[in-house]
Amino acid sequence: MSTSEESTKPISLYDSSSTPLLSKPDPPPDQPDSSASDPTQYLQISFNHDPRPFKDLAFLLLFLLFLLSTFAAGIFSVVHRNSSYSSLSSFHYDSASASCVATTGFASLASSSSSSFLKDLTWTLVITLILTLPICFSLLWLLKSYAKQVVYASLPFFIILPIFFDVYWFVACTLSSSCGDSFPLVYRILVLVFVLLVIGVVVWIFVANRHRIELTICIIGVASDALSKNLALFGVLPVLNLVLLVYYAPIVVFLVFARRNGEIAAEEDDDGVYGCAWKQDAWVPAYYALAILTMLWSLTVMVEAQVYVISGTVAQWYFTKEEESRPRRMIRSSLRNAFGPSFGTVCVSGLLLAVVRMVRTIVDGARKEGPSGMVNIILRCCVNVLLSAIDFLNKFTIIFAAITGESYCSSARMTYELLKRNLLSAVFVETISTRLLAGIIFVLSALYAVVACVILKAVSDLGVDAYFVAALAWVLLILVLGFFVHVLDNVIDTVYVCYAIDRDRGEVCKQDVHEVYVNLPISRNHRPSSMITRTLGV
Repeated sequence: MSTSEESTKPISLYDSSSTPLLSKPDPPPDQPDSSASDPTQYLQISFNHDPRPFKDLAFLLLFLLFLLSTFAAGIFSVVHRNSSYSSLSSFHYDSASASCVATTGFASLASSSSSSFLKDLTWTLVITLILTLPICFSLLWLLKSYAKQVVYASLPFFIILPIFFDVYWFVACTLSSSCGDSFPLVYRILVLVFVLLVIGVVVWIFVANRHRIELTICIIGVASDALSKNLALFGVLPVLNLVLLVYYAPIVVFLVFARRNGEIAAEEDDDGVYGCAWKQDAWVPAYYALAILTMLWSLTVMVEAQVYVISGTVAQWYFTKEEESRPRRMIRSSLRNAFGPSFGTVCVSGLLLAVVRMVRTIVDGARKEGPSGMVNIILRCCVNVLLSAIDFLNKFTIIFAAITGESYCSSARMTYELLKRNLLSAVFVETISTRLLAGIIFVLSALYAVVACVILKAVSDLGVDAYFVAALAWVLLILVLGFFVHVLDNVIDTVYVCYAIDRDRGEVCKQDVHEVYVNLPISRNHRPSSMITRTLGV
């Protein structure tokens, strides 16, 4: 090779002993190299800014078939509803005609509720909903700038709050005569000691994994910085949730009117007495099953579409180097790809996610109702492991599809090749960071609920109902913060995939990301090369 050719050869950040994650071995001398004809060559993986072809059209058509069938049958149920359904109580059985006939005049009952309670509940929830936005942005800023301080300030509350609620329940139950009579002192002491033992185990886990917590703190800080660079996501994702609710509204109406398709018919009870009952049409249960499946699939499709949009937006930001100009309309292009060329891929991912959730629900139900033999326990464990593996791979597959625009099967295969040498570190990133973030939002929500309860007791006369109102405020806040954690979790996973692609290409698009992620335990038999370590100054 000439000197000029050597000077134009790109320099990799990895030495000769380190192999790129997805690089293929050199072909034997007697076999031609097919890399030039392979459009999915691993070393070419990067964000695809070009117009993308439509993928997985069969699943897109199947989803549209479910959707159109649900709406068509729903419209039919509205048009052909029986108006006699609402006046069922006014019918009685006429033995002379052996049929049900209408009775003139029937009473209706009305219920009333406390206006004071509803007023306090409404104001509490409205104020909580208004405060969620500044709380989320404040938490994001704190995690970006002071992630270590936030985590270590929250860790003591992981212990203090459970101990407080455990002791508070023990004392309150002891002072209450009704609780004391139904729950003997011995059992209360056993529960108290058991909870304290569980808390002790949690403390031991924190101490044993303190080095992992340090690394996870850095990962959360990097992901928070990435999310802060794409704050427009917090405006788009809630809109998508609102669109889903609007989409659900007519289906719920159809389900209500589907129940009214039938007739009032005479029915004989076990004692041989005839009465009037509502008899649904034979197709109504099948429509209920179709509509519920469509709603479940639509929900998982929207969840995966949001992951696609988050991943596509963050990936565009990640692969933009410092000296390059920031791409314009990143979120718009991700939305266009998610609900355009890649919508079939999103439908496949949503279908798998729905199936996993349904099977897991069935397995959990069988565990509660069925016998608990050794064989059943082993089978449930095997099924749960399989479902977790599918769920794990599905999550990274949709991220990869958002980056490259590949079909679902191609993305799954290439994702596996990309992560097979980093599987342990991916599990590490997912598990530790998710649990830390979940603990942080639990602490914040619990503190907010305690403050809300104290304020309600001071300014209102709700009495015991103040606990219920504060609990609802806690649920609302933890749901919103849970959505925030869901977004941040997807950012962490996306940055991890982008980092793996960087390693595969031998590039560094984001220096601060590499300085953190290079410390991840890649695998037992693959360690970061000394050259990249020296390059990053780690």
